[in-house]
Amino acid sequence: MPWINKELCTGCQTCIDECSVEAISMEEDIAFIDEDECIRCGVCHDVCPENAVRHDGERIPEEVQSNLIWAKKLLTHEYYSNDKTKQKQLIERLQRFFTKNKKVTEQTIEQLKILQNTEYAD
Repeated sequence: MPWINKELCTGCQTCIDECSVEAISMEEDIAFIDEDECIRCGVCHDVCPENAVRHDGERIPEEVQSNLIWAKKLLTHEYYSNDKTKQKQLIERLQRFFTKNKKVTEQTIEQLKILQNTEYAD
């Protein structure tokens, strides 16, 4: 999913003009991509003169840190605080949660490979 680096976006609106599904709008003079409307064609990325339209892969470290902040917040909840057994159980549940997400992702990728050989029309 493309996203806008707010520090690079100059508000030129080139991406808005080129978006065939009108998934991009301006919010406080910065382009914003509506994830639900975006069809992931990559045109906005290609036309942005400032390279402000970025790729998901750049956000992986940020997402990992966000997950860790969430886990640490849970661990400090009064239910878990000062109870190593409960903390260990929570970490194991979180590991299962992320392992499940990994499996869903892997299986989705496998199914997408099958779709590559299928033609789609209206």
